[in-house]
Amino acid sequence: MTQARPGLVLVTGGSGFIAAHCILQLLQAGWQVRATLRSLDRESGVRAMLAAGGMSSAQADSLAFMAADLLSDAGWPEAAAGCSEVLHLASPFPLRVPRHEDELIAPARDGALRVLRAARDAGVRRVVMTSSFAAVGYGNSPSAGGVYTEQDWTQAGAAGLGAYVRSKTLAEKAAWDFMAREGAGLQLATVNPVVVLGPVLGRDSSSSIQVVQRLLEGSVPGLPRLSFGLVDVRDVADLHLRAMTHPDAAGERFLAVAGDFMSMAAIAALLRQRLGETARRVPTRQLPDWLVKLVSIADPSIRQIVPELGRGKQASHDKARRMLGWNPRSNEECVMATAESLLRLGLIRQRN
Repeated sequence: MTQARPGLVLVTGGSGFIAAHCILQLLQAGWQVRATLRSLDRESGVRAMLAAGGMSSAQADSLAFMAADLLSDAGWPEAAAGCSEVLHLASPFPLRVPRHEDELIAPARDGALRVLRAARDAGVRRVVMTSSFAAVGYGNSPSAGGVYTEQDWTQAGAAGLGAYVRSKTLAEKAAWDFMAREGAGLQLATVNPVVVLGPVLGRDSSSSIQVVQRLLEGSVPGLPRLSFGLVDVRDVADLHLRAMTHPDAAGERFLAVAGDFMSMAAIAALLRQRLGETARRVPTRQLPDWLVKLVSIADPSIRQIVPELGRGKQASHDKARRMLGWNPRSNEECVMATAESLLRLGLIRQRN
């Protein structure tokens, strides 16, 4: 793989789960990093989290923070100034369903455009934007023999789509449209992860981690008939760096998925098998679809998963492997890395 010469990289949303691992890998590879936070009050906490993840004191000297918010133009020109590349990872991922979908769509779409404009005006070479499988595999059927690839796009106007799925789809489409109209020499690549698991570095991690956290805590009454793709956060960060540096990655999308989609029942069985008594609260009962649908009437967060019950989706990482040499960890490894880090950090609530 041809490497760009290490320079200054802007990482947006520097407190995020994926962003933290990107920062660690950038620093380890010799890059200077400037990260944005909505408030600089969070800087000390983020530095502590990165130190827990292995950042040395020498590497810490190559890391700086600036304040910038996706909802405001302020700060973005200054954040992008002097940077050769940008990793745009900042995007809302709510723990609860928002009252109005624009609470997610506006920051995701408008924030992406703010970052792209600032990068273009600053003479940045390439932006790598974190999109999602949410922008690939919803409201549609896969075009490649039952397997979703980078050629597929979520139909944002399809009935029953949640606000998060719509926000990621509309944000990525807006980014590509911007590039076609106003890119002016700027390069763009997108990374589209499935559910991101892997080592947690602190209490402020990611909504996706709750898949494993709630199973270990026994806070879910049973296992809905859901399956989803998994990928380790370390491999997602690695794919961002490959997409940032490889000359052939410009103008491309890359699905980040480790392997076959994995059911909730299979994840639960893996945790019980590997952790024994520690996983005693992990449920074993499969919930019938009718019961999940009944509960969804009163719970909007459950309502979002109803269309996915019993669906056996698959997605391919062949493009990232073939073009960029990406080789992700297995589903099993990323599930167990998640569980072990949650237990090590004391983030599993004990129940009687």
